[in-house]
Amino acid sequence: MFQHILIPTDGSDLSNLAVKSGVQFAKETHARITGLTVTRPFNYFGMETMHMSDSIEKYNSDCDTQAQRNLSTLKEEADKAGVVCELVHRSNEHPYEEIVKTVQDKHCDVIFLASHGRRGVGALILGSETQKVLTHTKIPVLVYR
Repeated sequence: MFQHILIPTDGSDLSNLAVKSGVQFAKETHARITGLTVTRPFNYFGMETMHMSDSIEKYNSDCDTQAQRNLSTLKEEADKAGVVCELVHRSNEHPYEEIVKTVQDKHCDVIFLASHGRRGVGALILGSETQKVLTHTKIPVLVYR
């Protein structure tokens, strides 16, 4: 079956539920995990609150802190389940690109990720990272919703 599972996480409640299920799936299939979190780079013209008040150094430090928090949840679950887990933090304006790139770099054979289930105008405006992953990857994707 699957030997190497990529589990992207953004630290949201739904993502953390997917992490727990993904780790359990890895345990049951005797697979190893690469956990990934992607933060967006500093943008001088960004609309996010952190962009308006932070220096580049402070923003990057805050992103590193958030990434470690996101990945620590995955690491704790993997350790409890006895599943081998590698953690990766990358920065990109488009998280789906890093998901697809990490799959290639780490030779993963399946992606296990959460979907927030945005539909209609919300999906058009905000975009769906899950949909973009499904469109751009060549390996199976298990969507937790």
